[in-house]
Amino acid sequence: MAHLNESNEDFDNSTSFLGDYGFFQISMMVLLSLSIVPSGNMDMISVFMSDTPEYHCKASLNSTLNSSRIGPDSCSRNKVTVNWTETAGQSNDTEPCLDGWVFSTEMYTATIVSEWDLVCDNAWKVPFSTSIYFIGILFGSIISGHLSDRFGRKPVFFLTMLLQAVTTLIQAASVSWLMFCILNCMRGLMSAYVASLTLGSEMLSNSARVFFSAVCHCLGYGIGYALLPLFAYFIRGWRMLLVAAAIPSALFIPLLWVIPESPRWLLHKGRVEEAELIIRNAAKWNKVPAPEVIFRDVQCLEHMERTYNYVDFICNTNLRNITILGVFIWFSVSVVYFGLSLNTSNLNGNPYLNCFISAAIDIMAYIAIWLLVNHVPRPTLLFCTLMFCGVMLLVTQLIPQEMQVMLQVFALGGKIGVAGAYCFIFMFFTELFPTVVRNMGLGVVSTASHIGIIISPYFIYMGVHMKILPFIIFGTSSIVAGAVSMLLPDTRNSKLPDVISQTRLIRGYFTGGWVTSVAEPYPLHCCIHHTELRAGK
Repeated sequence: MAHLNESNEDFDNSTSFLGDYGFFQISMMVLLSLSIVPSGNMDMISVFMSDTPEYHCKASLNSTLNSSRIGPDSCSRNKVTVNWTETAGQSNDTEPCLDGWVFSTEMYTATIVSEWDLVCDNAWKVPFSTSIYFIGILFGSIISGHLSDRFGRKPVFFLTMLLQAVTTLIQAASVSWLMFCILNCMRGLMSAYVASLTLGSEMLSNSARVFFSAVCHCLGYGIGYALLPLFAYFIRGWRMLLVAAAIPSALFIPLLWVIPESPRWLLHKGRVEEAELIIRNAAKWNKVPAPEVIFRDVQCLEHMERTYNYVDFICNTNLRNITILGVFIWFSVSVVYFGLSLNTSNLNGNPYLNCFISAAIDIMAYIAIWLLVNHVPRPTLLFCTLMFCGVMLLVTQLIPQEMQVMLQVFALGGKIGVAGAYCFIFMFFTELFPTVVRNMGLGVVSTASHIGIIISPYFIYMGVHMKILPFIIFGTSSIVAGAVSMLLPDTRNSKLPDVISQTRLIRGYFTGGWVTSVAEPYPLHCCIHHTELRAGK
């Protein structure tokens, strides 16, 4: 297998003359990180767009008893009885809000709730409209992952950016709740997060890649999240808030002529001249001389002749194990992270301030991950962040319900741990999946992630009946995911794997100690990898 193992080293060694943090690398990190600012806005915009203002029943149009018509709850009103020999009076009976509701405009001029009366019997439409966005991301991660591995990282990245901006602008003109939901799903379908992360990771050296994945890319998302409450504070209507969220995506389209394709991907498609041209342009940016021949001998001819697909994730033992563990971890982390994030409007206090504090906590967690990522084994770091989150959330069971401030402090404390884990798993699994199936691999685990995100609003809704129940579910999920993460291999100080044969093996408990699994790298009875195996003879 030595022949194959050299391919990854050849790429890094062949491009080492560029350095780690030249003008080219810094420019790519900054531009790709800023391109994720819209994602932080888009993912959390429902916190304000779908918030429910205070409301009460609208009085009958034929009644002058406006103030006295409000019933014992916001979903009913007192009946007015008319005695033909006396004046109209108010009885103890109630009736549904037949004439609609009156919504407070103190916090918002309009939300989708106040526009389409999504309260009482229609209240289920609020979490559904949020979930449908993440259903779009779910299918988008599957489709974009396959397209990126087949047609390239760059075209998929910029196409999703363009379509996201266009779809969001159209959504701002929705004339019905159904139209809003359909466009919300399409908006999620165009998420560019994974494509941007993969594109940046594959064109950077090992140390620069860690800095980009653990800090820059996550900070771009965190900045977008932190800017959201600022935009929402000055733009109190949901339609104009969507327009403001669409503008940054559109502004990044001209970068199509600045950001190059992944040279790793080009090499694995046999497009050596294009890969060399990108590296030579990078050398000009960094003002360093490039050798006459950059890639001497392409070491990956055997997999240029075949197209990889999702069957490879089933057939290869190592890839299958990592994918199964990744599916569970990403699902659990996403349920907890988005559950806590989307719940900020339900916490005590000002929703704009709560959202900003939540975003600031995320940024603090990203910086902490960066400080630790090169000093702590990857599985241990993921384990510690998830365990910290789980313990903080489960402790809330011991706090009396009347101590709302303490509950809020521990909930935000748990957010620190899971925010670090959510940022970290993108970098960790980028290092675990090989180049030939990296975007597909991230698409698979992202699918599990977004299934978790889809159901997270309903866990929050369970808190209506028992406020502590969501924290119990989130805390338990976090602890179990933390324990499972210890099975993953450590990729610290390792080069990115390029071919499937370089996939790392998970760890298993055997004869009283932690050892590397001895599962076969390629089960020949199920997969067609004979060429890779023969190449290593």
